[in-house]
Amino acid sequence: MVLVSLDFLISGAISGRVISFPTDTVPALASKPDRSEEIFITKQRRADKPLILMGASAGDLWPFCRGTPAELAIWQQVADKYWPGALTLVLPASVNVPRAMNPLDPTTIGVRVPDSAIARQILARTGPLATTSANLSGQPPLTTMAAVDAQFPDVPALFPSNIETPTPASGVPSTVAKWRGDRWEILRQGAIEIH
Repeated sequence: MVLVSLDFLISGAISGRVISFPTDTVPALASKPDRSEEIFITKQRRADKPLILMGASAGDLWPFCRGTPAELAIWQQVADKYWPGALTLVLPASVNVPRAMNPLDPTTIGVRVPDSAIARQILARTGPLATTSANLSGQPPLTTMAAVDAQFPDVPALFPSNIETPTPASGVPSTVAKWRGDRWEILRQGAIEIH
């Protein structure tokens, strides 16, 4: 059993380990972006399924994205309206994104600020983390930290009593919207309807 304290979890992430914590949708597996390949190994995930970069704020994520000032203004408007929340924006990737996060198309990166106080608290201390749902690839997402701990016994997971005011996870994945240069394309309809 590797259900751990908040400080231990954050130290583990900073030192390069894969960790798990609750979000507003489903529990996440996470690592520093430059250790993304560890998530693919842990989850047994194929390289054609990229990871999402989660941050505590939009400002933490923009350095990983590449766009014109006009595009950044549009992205910021969407972030102001829907973040924190279950909306993943797929944007052009900057040189700060390790190729391992999206091995088959390193030109894009999915970014999100979760509507979960504990997740944002972790991300504020670790910096943005590469994330994905906590489950073996091809299986349904796990919905509790106890289930994550059972399936991934070597992954430090946040002990439930260390979550002071848990936000109930919706269990519904985030909506994924890709920027096409002048408009948004919905790649996956999830919890949020983008207008």
